[in-house]
Amino acid sequence: MSKIRPSKGAPYARILGVGGYRPTRVVPNEVILEKIDSSDEWIRSRSGIETRHWASPEETVAAMSLEASGKALANAGVSAEQIGAVVVATVSHFSQTPAVATEIADRLGTDKAAAFDVSAGCAGFTYGLTLAKGMVVEGSAEYVLVIGVERLSDLTDLEDRATAFLFGDGAGAVVIGPSQEPHIGPAVWGSEGDKSETIKQTVPWNEFGVGDVANLPLDSAGNVKFPAITQEGQAVFRWAVFEMAKVAQQALDAAGISPDDLDVFIPHQANVRIIDSMVKTLKLPEHVTVARDIRTTGNTSAASIPLAMERLLATGEAKSGDTALVIGFGAGLAYAATVVTLP
Repeated sequence: MSKIRPSKGAPYARILGVGGYRPTRVVPNEVILEKIDSSDEWIRSRSGIETRHWASPEETVAAMSLEASGKALANAGVSAEQIGAVVVATVSHFSQTPAVATEIADRLGTDKAAAFDVSAGCAGFTYGLTLAKGMVVEGSAEYVLVIGVERLSDLTDLEDRATAFLFGDGAGAVVIGPSQEPHIGPAVWGSEGDKSETIKQTVPWNEFGVGDVANLPLDSAGNVKFPAITQEGQAVFRWAVFEMAKVAQQALDAAGISPDDLDVFIPHQANVRIIDSMVKTLKLPEHVTVARDIRTTGNTSAASIPLAMERLLATGEAKSGDTALVIGFGAGLAYAATVVTLP
Protein backbone atom coordinates (compact mmCIF):
# COMPACT_ATOMS: atom_id res chain seq x y z
CA MET A 1 0.00 0.00 0.00
CA SER A 2 1.30 3.44 -0.89
CA LYS A 3 2.28 5.75 1.96
CA ILE A 4 1.89 8.86 -0.21
CA ARG A 5 -0.94 11.19 0.73
CA PRO A 6 -3.23 11.91 -2.26
CA SER A 7 -3.31 15.42 -3.68
CA LYS A 8 -6.35 17.62 -3.11
CA GLY A 9 -7.22 20.14 -5.79
CA ALA A 10 -10.35 21.63 -7.26
CA PRO A 11 -12.97 19.39 -8.90
CA TYR A 12 -12.48 21.25 -12.19
CA ALA A 13 -10.74 24.30 -13.67
CA ARG A 14 -11.76 27.23 -15.85
CA ILE A 15 -10.45 30.38 -17.51
CA LEU A 16 -11.19 33.26 -15.15
CA GLY A 17 -9.74 36.18 -17.10
CA VAL A 18 -7.90 37.11 -20.28
CA GLY A 19 -5.62 39.97 -21.31
CA GLY A 20 -3.70 40.96 -24.41
CA TYR A 21 -0.97 43.32 -25.55
CA ARG A 22 -0.14 44.36 -29.10
CA PRO A 23 2.95 46.49 -29.81
CA THR A 24 2.29 50.10 -30.75
CA ARG A 25 3.89 49.90 -34.21
CA VAL A 26 1.48 48.78 -36.92
CA VAL A 27 3.19 47.44 -40.04
CA PRO A 28 1.18 47.35 -43.30
CA ASN A 29 1.97 45.04 -46.19
CA GLU A 30 3.62 47.92 -48.05
CA VAL A 31 6.54 47.81 -45.62
CA ILE A 32 7.02 44.08 -46.26
CA LEU A 33 6.99 44.67 -50.01
CA GLU A 34 10.09 46.84 -49.77
CA LYS A 35 12.25 43.69 -49.66
CA ILE A 36 10.28 41.00 -51.49
CA ASP A 37 8.85 40.71 -54.99
CA SER A 38 5.15 40.40 -54.23
CA SER A 39 2.00 42.52 -53.92
CA ASP A 40 -0.51 43.55 -51.30
CA GLU A 41 -3.19 41.62 -53.19
CA TRP A 42 -1.08 38.43 -53.20
CA ILE A 43 -0.36 38.65 -49.46
CA ARG A 44 -4.02 39.24 -48.61
CA SER A 45 -5.26 36.45 -50.88
CA ARG A 46 -2.69 33.92 -49.66
CA SER A 47 -2.82 34.66 -45.93
CA GLY A 48 -5.55 37.19 -45.19
CA ILE A 49 -3.00 39.49 -43.52
CA GLU A 50 -3.38 43.23 -43.98
CA THR A 51 -1.25 44.52 -41.09
CA ARG A 52 0.76 43.17 -38.19
CA HIS A 53 2.37 44.62 -35.04
CA TRP A 54 6.14 44.72 -34.54
CA ALA A 55 7.74 45.36 -31.18
CA SER A 56 10.12 48.18 -30.36
CA PRO A 57 13.34 47.48 -28.43
CA GLU A 58 11.50 48.36 -25.22
CA GLU A 59 8.65 45.95 -25.96
CA THR A 60 10.54 42.85 -24.90
CA VAL A 61 9.08 39.38 -24.40
CA ALA A 62 8.96 40.07 -20.66
CA ALA A 63 7.53 43.59 -21.02
CA MET A 64 4.71 42.50 -23.33
CA SER A 65 3.95 39.55 -21.06
CA LEU A 66 3.68 41.81 -18.03
CA GLU A 67 1.22 44.09 -19.83
CA ALA A 68 -1.00 41.20 -20.92
CA SER A 69 -0.75 39.49 -17.53
CA GLY A 70 -1.76 42.60 -15.62
CA LYS A 71 -4.91 42.85 -17.71
CA ALA A 72 -5.70 39.15 -17.28
CA LEU A 73 -5.27 39.33 -13.50
CA ALA A 74 -7.51 42.39 -13.28
CA ASN A 75 -10.10 40.74 -15.53
CA ALA A 76 -10.07 37.62 -13.34
CA GLY A 77 -10.16 39.53 -10.05
CA VAL A 78 -7.09 37.62 -8.89
CA SER A 79 -3.98 39.18 -7.34
CA ALA A 80 -0.43 38.32 -8.32
CA GLU A 81 0.17 36.94 -4.83
CA GLN A 82 -2.49 34.28 -5.45
CA ILE A 83 -0.75 32.91 -8.55
CA GLY A 84 0.90 29.59 -7.80
CA ALA A 85 2.50 28.99 -11.19
CA VAL A 86 3.45 30.99 -14.28
CA VAL A 87 3.65 29.14 -17.62
CA VAL A 88 5.06 31.04 -20.60
CA ALA A 89 4.70 29.63 -24.12
CA THR A 90 7.26 31.19 -26.47
CA VAL A 91 9.96 30.41 -29.02
CA SER A 92 11.38 33.94 -29.18
CA HIS A 93 12.99 34.36 -25.75
CA PHE A 94 16.63 34.17 -26.78
CA SER A 95 18.24 33.40 -23.42
CA GLN A 96 18.59 29.64 -23.17
CA THR A 97 18.33 29.96 -19.40
CA PRO A 98 16.82 31.10 -17.10
CA ALA A 99 13.25 30.84 -18.29
CA VAL A 100 11.63 34.22 -18.89
CA ALA A 101 8.71 32.96 -16.78
CA THR A 102 10.83 33.36 -13.64
CA GLU A 103 11.48 37.04 -14.41
CA ILE A 104 7.79 37.62 -15.11
CA ALA A 105 6.71 35.86 -11.90
CA ASP A 106 9.05 38.08 -9.89
CA ARG A 107 8.17 41.37 -11.59
CA LEU A 108 4.44 40.68 -11.26
CA GLY A 109 4.85 40.28 -7.51
CA THR A 110 3.92 36.63 -7.12
CA ASP A 111 4.86 34.85 -3.90
CA LYS A 112 7.69 32.73 -5.33
CA ALA A 113 5.39 31.06 -7.88
CA ALA A 114 6.63 28.08 -9.85
CA ALA A 115 7.66 29.36 -13.27
CA PHE A 116 8.77 27.75 -16.52
CA ASP A 117 8.72 28.20 -20.29
CA VAL A 118 7.09 25.89 -22.84
CA SER A 119 8.53 25.51 -26.34
CA ALA A 120 5.79 24.03 -28.51
CA GLY A 121 5.62 26.63 -31.27
CA CYS A 122 2.14 27.67 -32.30
CA ALA A 123 0.65 24.95 -30.08
CA GLY A 124 2.40 26.40 -27.03
CA PHE A 125 -0.56 28.23 -25.52
CA THR A 126 -2.90 25.24 -25.70
CA TYR A 127 -0.15 23.08 -24.20
CA GLY A 128 0.18 25.60 -21.37
CA LEU A 129 -3.59 25.68 -20.88
CA THR A 130 -3.66 21.91 -20.52
CA LEU A 131 -0.78 21.93 -18.02
CA ALA A 132 -2.47 24.70 -15.99
CA LYS A 133 -5.73 22.77 -15.81
CA GLY A 134 -3.84 19.79 -14.44
CA MET A 135 -2.14 21.89 -11.76
CA VAL A 136 -5.41 23.34 -10.52
CA VAL A 137 -7.18 19.98 -10.41
CA GLU A 138 -4.15 18.21 -8.93
CA GLY A 139 -3.80 20.90 -6.30
CA SER A 140 -0.22 22.08 -6.87
CA ALA A 141 -1.52 25.60 -7.63
CA GLU A 142 -4.86 27.25 -6.98
CA TYR A 143 -4.40 29.82 -9.74
CA VAL A 144 -2.12 29.55 -12.76
CA LEU A 145 -1.11 32.29 -15.18
CA VAL A 146 -0.63 31.07 -18.76
CA ILE A 147 1.06 33.45 -21.21
CA GLY A 148 1.58 33.12 -24.94
CA VAL A 149 4.13 35.67 -26.15
CA GLU A 150 6.26 36.17 -29.24
CA ARG A 151 8.64 38.67 -30.85
CA LEU A 152 8.67 36.88 -34.19
CA SER A 153 9.91 39.99 -35.98
CA ASP A 154 13.30 38.98 -34.52
CA LEU A 155 13.05 35.62 -36.29
CA THR A 156 11.69 36.82 -39.63
CA ASP A 157 13.77 36.78 -42.82
CA LEU A 158 12.45 39.88 -44.57
CA GLU A 159 13.95 38.65 -47.86
CA ASP A 160 12.11 35.32 -47.77
CA ARG A 161 9.09 35.74 -50.03
CA ALA A 162 7.39 32.71 -48.45
CA THR A 163 7.44 33.93 -44.83
CA ALA A 164 8.38 37.64 -44.67
CA PHE A 165 4.74 38.76 -44.50
CA LEU A 166 3.50 36.18 -41.99
CA PHE A 167 4.74 37.02 -38.55
CA GLY A 168 3.82 39.54 -35.88
CA ASP A 169 4.53 40.26 -32.25
CA GLY A 170 2.35 40.35 -29.14
CA ALA A 171 1.34 38.70 -25.89
CA GLY A 172 -1.85 37.15 -24.55
CA ALA A 173 -2.49 35.78 -21.06
CA VAL A 174 -5.17 33.92 -19.17
CA VAL A 175 -5.71 33.10 -15.50
CA ILE A 176 -6.79 29.52 -14.78
CA GLY A 177 -8.50 28.80 -11.47
CA PRO A 178 -10.81 26.40 -9.62
CA SER A 179 -14.35 25.57 -10.69
CA GLN A 180 -17.20 23.42 -9.42
CA GLU A 181 -18.18 22.53 -13.00
CA PRO A 182 -16.13 21.43 -16.03
CA HIS A 183 -15.21 24.46 -18.13
CA ILE A 184 -12.07 23.13 -19.83
CA GLY A 185 -12.58 19.93 -21.78
CA PRO A 186 -10.20 17.00 -22.28
CA ALA A 187 -7.14 17.87 -24.36
CA VAL A 188 -6.51 16.16 -27.66
CA TRP A 189 -2.81 16.72 -28.28
CA GLY A 190 0.22 15.19 -29.90
CA SER A 191 3.03 15.70 -32.36
CA GLU A 192 4.29 14.40 -35.70
CA GLY A 193 8.05 14.68 -35.44
CA ASP A 194 8.58 13.02 -38.79
CA LYS A 195 7.32 16.28 -40.32
CA SER A 196 9.41 18.59 -38.15
CA GLU A 197 11.48 19.79 -41.12
CA THR A 198 8.45 21.57 -42.57
CA ILE A 199 8.69 24.37 -39.96
CA LYS A 200 12.07 25.07 -38.43
CA GLN A 201 14.77 27.57 -37.58
CA THR A 202 17.07 28.10 -40.55
CA VAL A 203 20.31 27.82 -38.55
CA PRO A 204 20.85 26.31 -35.08
CA TRP A 205 22.29 28.72 -32.53
CA ASN A 206 25.51 26.69 -32.23
CA GLU A 207 26.21 27.13 -35.96
CA PHE A 208 25.35 30.81 -36.27
CA GLY A 209 28.44 32.98 -36.68
CA VAL A 210 30.93 30.10 -36.69
CA GLY A 211 32.39 27.72 -39.19
CA ASP A 212 32.26 27.92 -42.97
CA VAL A 213 29.95 30.80 -43.98
CA ALA A 214 29.46 29.10 -47.33
CA ASN A 215 27.15 26.68 -45.56
CA LEU A 216 25.09 29.45 -43.94
CA PRO A 217 22.32 31.54 -45.55
CA LEU A 218 23.47 34.99 -46.72
CA ASP A 219 21.46 38.16 -47.27
CA SER A 220 21.52 40.28 -50.43
CA ALA A 221 24.59 42.14 -49.14
CA GLY A 222 26.53 38.92 -48.56
CA ASN A 223 26.25 38.92 -44.78
CA VAL A 224 25.33 35.83 -42.78
CA LYS A 225 21.63 36.00 -42.00
CA PHE A 226 20.41 35.91 -38.42
CA PRO A 227 18.51 32.64 -37.76
CA ALA A 228 14.90 32.84 -38.90
CA ILE A 229 11.79 30.70 -39.11
CA THR A 230 11.28 28.93 -42.40
CA GLN A 231 8.52 26.63 -43.57
CA GLU A 232 7.32 24.52 -46.47
CA GLY A 233 4.07 26.38 -47.04
CA GLN A 234 2.15 23.87 -49.10
CA ALA A 235 3.04 20.90 -46.88
CA VAL A 236 2.05 22.82 -43.75
CA PHE A 237 -1.19 23.99 -45.39
CA ARG A 238 -2.24 20.46 -46.36
CA TRP A 239 -1.39 19.08 -42.92
CA ALA A 240 -3.24 21.84 -41.09
CA VAL A 241 -6.36 21.66 -43.26
CA PHE A 242 -6.80 17.89 -43.31
CA GLU A 243 -5.24 16.65 -40.08
CA MET A 244 -6.13 19.49 -37.71
CA ALA A 245 -9.80 19.42 -38.65
CA LYS A 246 -9.77 15.79 -37.45
CA VAL A 247 -8.11 16.81 -34.17
CA ALA A 248 -10.65 19.60 -33.68
CA GLN A 249 -13.50 17.11 -34.17
CA GLN A 250 -11.87 14.74 -31.68
CA ALA A 251 -11.76 17.58 -29.11
CA LEU A 252 -15.49 18.20 -29.64
CA ASP A 253 -16.19 14.49 -29.23
CA ALA A 254 -14.04 14.31 -26.08
CA ALA A 255 -15.98 17.21 -24.57
CA GLY A 256 -19.27 15.56 -25.49
CA ILE A 257 -20.55 18.37 -27.68
CA SER A 258 -21.43 18.83 -31.33
CA PRO A 259 -20.62 21.74 -33.67
CA ASP A 260 -24.18 22.98 -33.05
CA ASP A 261 -23.33 23.41 -29.35
CA LEU A 262 -20.42 25.74 -30.13
CA ASP A 263 -20.62 29.52 -29.89
CA VAL A 264 -17.05 30.39 -30.88
CA PHE A 265 -14.14 28.85 -32.82
CA ILE A 266 -10.65 30.17 -31.99
CA PRO A 267 -8.01 28.39 -34.07
CA HIS A 268 -4.35 29.34 -34.20
CA GLN A 269 -4.12 32.37 -36.47
CA ALA A 270 -1.82 30.90 -39.11
CA ASN A 271 -3.64 31.65 -42.34
CA VAL A 272 -7.20 32.72 -43.18
CA ARG A 273 -7.45 30.04 -45.87
CA ILE A 274 -6.59 27.36 -43.30
CA ILE A 275 -9.20 28.77 -40.91
CA ASP A 276 -11.89 28.91 -43.59
CA SER A 277 -11.10 25.36 -44.73
CA MET A 278 -11.34 24.04 -41.17
CA VAL A 279 -14.71 25.78 -40.71
CA LYS A 280 -15.97 24.09 -43.86
CA THR A 281 -14.60 20.64 -42.98
CA LEU A 282 -16.04 20.81 -39.45
CA LYS A 283 -19.36 22.00 -40.90
CA LEU A 284 -19.65 24.73 -38.30
CA PRO A 285 -23.09 26.39 -38.22
CA GLU A 286 -23.53 30.02 -39.25
CA HIS A 287 -24.10 31.10 -35.65
CA VAL A 288 -20.55 30.13 -34.62
CA THR A 289 -18.27 33.17 -34.35
CA VAL A 290 -14.91 32.46 -35.96
CA ALA A 291 -11.74 34.32 -34.91
CA ARG A 292 -9.89 35.89 -37.83
CA ASP A 293 -7.60 38.12 -35.83
CA ILE A 294 -4.76 37.31 -38.23
CA ARG A 295 -5.95 40.05 -40.57
CA THR A 296 -4.59 42.83 -38.37
CA THR A 297 -2.27 40.90 -36.05
CA GLY A 298 -0.47 38.42 -38.31
CA ASN A 299 0.74 35.04 -37.12
CA THR A 300 1.92 35.50 -33.53
CA SER A 301 2.49 31.79 -32.87
CA ALA A 302 1.94 31.02 -29.17
CA ALA A 303 0.25 34.40 -28.61
CA SER A 304 -2.35 34.07 -31.35
CA ILE A 305 -5.13 32.22 -29.50
CA PRO A 306 -5.25 34.37 -26.33
CA LEU A 307 -4.92 37.54 -28.42
CA ALA A 308 -7.82 36.45 -30.62
CA MET A 309 -9.86 35.47 -27.56
CA GLU A 310 -9.24 38.82 -25.91
CA ARG A 311 -10.27 40.74 -29.03
CA LEU A 312 -13.50 38.76 -29.55
CA LEU A 313 -14.56 39.49 -25.97
CA ALA A 314 -13.50 43.15 -26.16
CA THR A 315 -15.46 43.76 -29.36
CA GLY A 316 -18.55 41.88 -28.18
CA GLU A 317 -18.31 39.31 -30.96
CA ALA A 318 -18.10 36.73 -28.16
CA LYS A 319 -19.38 36.95 -24.61
CA SER A 320 -18.62 35.54 -21.20
CA GLY A 321 -19.98 32.02 -20.84
CA ASP A 322 -19.74 31.17 -24.53
CA THR A 323 -18.52 27.69 -25.43
CA ALA A 324 -15.39 27.87 -27.59
CA LEU A 325 -13.25 25.35 -29.44
CA VAL A 326 -9.55 26.28 -29.40
CA ILE A 327 -6.81 24.57 -31.37
CA GLY A 328 -3.12 25.34 -31.73
CA PHE A 329 -0.84 23.72 -34.30
CA GLY A 330 2.58 24.35 -35.76
CA ALA A 331 6.29 23.58 -35.47
CA GLY A 332 7.10 20.11 -34.32
CA LEU A 333 4.60 19.40 -35.80
CA ALA A 334 2.84 19.81 -32.46
CA TYR A 335 -0.87 20.34 -31.86
CA ALA A 336 -3.44 20.59 -29.09
CA ALA A 337 -7.18 21.23 -29.03
CA THR A 338 -9.78 21.56 -26.31
CA VAL A 339 -13.19 23.08 -25.62
CA VAL A 340 -13.43 25.90 -23.05
CA THR A 341 -15.95 28.26 -21.54
CA LEU A 342 -14.93 31.87 -22.19
CA PRO A 343 -14.30 34.02 -19.11
